[in-house]
Amino acid sequence: MGVLMMKFKEVLYSVLPIAVIVLLLNFTIASLPLVVLIRFLIGTTLVILGLTIFLFGVDIGITPLGNHIGSDVSKKGKLWLIIAVSLVLGFFISIAEPDLQVLASQVQSVTSGVVSNMSILLVVSAGIGVMLTLGFLRIVYNISLRIVLAVCYVVIAVLSFFVAPEFFPIAFDASGATTGALTVPFILALAVGISSMKKDSKASESDSFGLTAIASTGAIIGVMLLGIFSKAGVLTGSLDMSVDESASILSPFLHGIPHYALESLIAMLPVFVIGILFQIFLFKFQKKQFRRMMKGLAYTFMGLVLFLTGVNAGFMDVGASMGYLLAQLNNRSIVVIVGFILGLVTILAEPAVHVLTAQIEMVTSGYVKKRVVQGALSIGVGCAVALSVLRIIIPGIQLWHYLLPGYIISIALSFIVPKLFVGIAFDSGGVASGPITATFILAFAQGVAESVEGADVLRDAFGMIALVAMMPIITLQILGLIVKIKSGQPLFSSGKTEKNQERNDDHHVGV
Repeated sequence: MGVLMMKFKEVLYSVLPIAVIVLLLNFTIASLPLVVLIRFLIGTTLVILGLTIFLFGVDIGITPLGNHIGSDVSKKGKLWLIIAVSLVLGFFISIAEPDLQVLASQVQSVTSGVVSNMSILLVVSAGIGVMLTLGFLRIVYNISLRIVLAVCYVVIAVLSFFVAPEFFPIAFDASGATTGALTVPFILALAVGISSMKKDSKASESDSFGLTAIASTGAIIGVMLLGIFSKAGVLTGSLDMSVDESASILSPFLHGIPHYALESLIAMLPVFVIGILFQIFLFKFQKKQFRRMMKGLAYTFMGLVLFLTGVNAGFMDVGASMGYLLAQLNNRSIVVIVGFILGLVTILAEPAVHVLTAQIEMVTSGYVKKRVVQGALSIGVGCAVALSVLRIIIPGIQLWHYLLPGYIISIALSFIVPKLFVGIAFDSGGVASGPITATFILAFAQGVAESVEGADVLRDAFGMIALVAMMPIITLQILGLIVKIKSGQPLFSSGKTEKNQERNDDHHVGV
């Protein structure tokens, strides 16, 4: 019960700032219809309860399962088993990710069903499975994370010349959305399980990070390939901003629960099956431990149902309405400022960020403080949302104008900052864009795009999650660069000294 209350307080303190901002804007410059406001409050309550139960289930079910699978598969020492497990787990865990489900539903809604949510789910999950396998093989064969990430982004850069412009922002948004509250703890647990089997403890520490970053590139590649080979033609997107005030306040929630319960059951069922199969054929939990793990998966399912219902029936609509109303004001700088504030507080609302920052502090024995990482992430995400809104209201600014120089800087920094910070930074980029970003903030951007004349919801609003995922990579690597300079290490090294410096870098990060 103590763990459940801790999760409740964590989620409550995280989501409350969003609710407070909405209420302040509602009673000042952006008044909402009463029906919409009441549904928002109900939806917020369900989001808080749902995320609390979901995260509790992840802690007692998903994380132990991931740790045991990672360590047990490594002990077998069979390459084919690692590949098979990586592909299967990467695929099914991604399908169950709530952030990805929300994004896929939004894409289907905005494109009027031309791009189905199932097609997004399948290609993204397949991409995650393939790249998760590559990430495991990198750990096993001691391949440099920097080299792997550089190659992955070169492949993405080449594909970007062939993909339809409408799929470009969706692809990068999928990368951020797929690394959320379910996927991140599981991937991190697998990474720790596999890397802990290595004899070199210092290498093990560094290798426990970076797997999320590699896996997330699979989402980008998957959606880009979908865009290249699909026959969707030219796509445009729009939102229906009308509000049915005659309908019952509770009707969207009552109609939504059965629908999202079925979706969640389909998404979570393979995870249940995987847990049972591994218990039978691979490892043997004690009965009490196995029951606790299964109970955790059940809590994850219940939390997912409540979360999706709250998000879709009341929470997300207010994000779109706020963006729409603020963008209609004479002074559009207000919408940019509000975007920055939302991004600033949103990072604290992402449960996956707490998982990652806590693990960073633990793995580095407290050298990299959780509060320092969260501060750097907050500034980065605030700037990302503001830049995304600016891109919508100023014609001519394209998403690649941000992403191309941003990822060039990210890859360049990865070759001069401490090795540990490379994995931390790229993992942080993935987890910064979680449930709140994929719902409220993306809906906010869509509302702005619907209000601005000449803007398109599909081409201009999507891509916001991509910026949220990119900015922390830069900010945390800059943090690592500052640490390296303060520790007296040279920025560049060569030859035999490089490995020795990397070995020292990872343990001289007193922030």
